[in-house]
Amino acid sequence: MELLFLGTSAGVPTRTRNMTSIVLNLQQPTMAEMWLFDCGEGTQHQFLRTPYHPGKLNKIFITHLHGDHLFGLPGLLCSRSMQGNSLPLTLYGPKGLKAFVETALRLSGSWTDYPLTIIEVGPGLVLDEAGFRVTAWPLNHPVECYGYRIEQHDKPGTLDAVQLIAEGVPPGPLFQRLKQGLTVELEDGRRIDGSAGSRYLGPATPGKKLAIFGDTAPCEAARELAQGVDIMVHEVTLEQAMAEKANSRGHSTSQQTAALARDAGVGTLIATHFSSRYDAEGCQRLLAECREVFPSTVLAEDFMTYTVE
Repeated sequence: MELLFLGTSAGVPTRTRNMTSIVLNLQQPTMAEMWLFDCGEGTQHQFLRTPYHPGKLNKIFITHLHGDHLFGLPGLLCSRSMQGNSLPLTLYGPKGLKAFVETALRLSGSWTDYPLTIIEVGPGLVLDEAGFRVTAWPLNHPVECYGYRIEQHDKPGTLDAVQLIAEGVPPGPLFQRLKQGLTVELEDGRRIDGSAGSRYLGPATPGKKLAIFGDTAPCEAARELAQGVDIMVHEVTLEQAMAEKANSRGHSTSQQTAALARDAGVGTLIATHFSSRYDAEGCQRLLAECREVFPSTVLAEDFMTYTVE
């Protein structure tokens, strides 16, 4: 599983940072899945400087309808169609996303040649498929805004192949069924239990957990969204000295975000969505403020890749 940051700026772009957008490459062994979280202006241009292609996207999750998270979407959808792509695409986001996309396409005389589904989400379960569960959590921002918690299903434990063969279970389809936790019946009538409690199946490997936040001032739901995740991606719009200004506009500061990561038992915090007032040196100051509270903090930069291990 891999994160690629296509844009890390808040509000407006800078010379070195584009508007908010993050690729999540799930790197599934049996199927290709690539998701996008937010699609700020210029996102499709950023794709051109990466190994990835918008045509490979399966799902796009929009946290909220502010332009720095959304205005790149109509262009990306149209370009994807003009390139002759037929792969279905599903959009998820707050109420109003469907009207925005349909209006932009209609007024510009544009369309998509691939199946496009738009699902407007609310708090709770968004999807549970392809080995992943995604839930939406409402945040504290002037417009309806969500953070998404992505939980990989636990991986089944390792089969004790030596023991199974010794007991007369032939390798092949029966092994696969046991790996899935099912019970199989042998030719001699014996039944072998493949459930997690079976002596033939080792303990499951916990799946990875991520929390990708939209914009938010500190709120109780943020703690629940982030609880125990391996990776938390969260805005650090302003420095701690500007807390009152940040919170009044529905944003968080460096140390507020770091405190959330600490209190929620997060593995690693990836800080992003920095105000355009901060240059590279200013962003390093934000990072230092975060690390005073939560040392396991990484500063996101455009085109940074982070492997979730």
